[in-house]
Amino acid sequence: MIINEYRVINNCTEEEYQVAQLYATAVASQENTGGGEGVEVIKNEPYEKDGEKGQYTYKIFRLASRVPAIVKAVAPAGALDLYEEAWNAYPYCKTVLKNGYMKDSFSIVYETLHVNGSRGELENALNISKEDLKKRNVIIIDIANDKISAKDYKPEEDPKLYHSEKTGRGPLTDPDWQKKVEPVMTCYKLVYIEFKWFGIQTRVESFLAKTVQTLFTKFHRQLFCWTDKWYGMSIQDIRELEAKTKEDLDLKRNQGELPENSLEDM
Repeated sequence: MIINEYRVINNCTEEEYQVAQLYATAVASQENTGGGEGVEVIKNEPYEKDGEKGQYTYKIFRLASRVPAIVKAVAPAGALDLYEEAWNAYPYCKTVLKNGYMKDSFSIVYETLHVNGSRGELENALNISKEDLKKRNVIIIDIANDKISAKDYKPEEDPKLYHSEKTGRGPLTDPDWQKKVEPVMTCYKLVYIEFKWFGIQTRVESFLAKTVQTLFTKFHRQLFCWTDKWYGMSIQDIRELEAKTKEDLDLKRNQGELPENSLEDM
């Protein structure tokens, strides 16, 4: 098992991030859907459990073309779908990814805490055990300066080029922008990755950790560069967008070409 804590510092408030994250998730889902693959939203509804309230989502990710070749070679057709359950009790969220074929032998579980005014300095934001702390790797994601693949790069999604007309934020050209920008908040994302498969466990877990980091980096670059699109939206606006996105995804998933796969193989 790999335990990684990704800390993503963002040039927005924690309250703004709630809307920004939901907006960017809806838009990114459409980008990754088409040609028989993509995201299928099964449930998106309020929940209340043990005094915790929030939004529950259940999604299926049909992404066979993006699975590492070594896994594809040994797994039967149709066994590569991922099932995601998420409990969003913002500012705390928990997400569980599973696979029906591998059952308890595969999981990606991540817990996220969104902290206003933070610059990634909290050493144990999610209060994990001493045992897990010893195994945890901390990775600071810099959305402006971390390298991304040439296939993923778009000038309109480059925080070092983007300037928000509505907020005046950006471009993030200062090498020390994470220490200086206002407003600021940090997403503390604690990720547990487990893939029990004799002979390829270490390789696949390392691949998955690298993929998670790539996805978090790209997502938060987009989130910042889409500031003028989500800024000023309400949660009700987001719920209406999500309903429309579900309809679009159901149509798009069975039409068009496969989305471009920018993820590297193992």
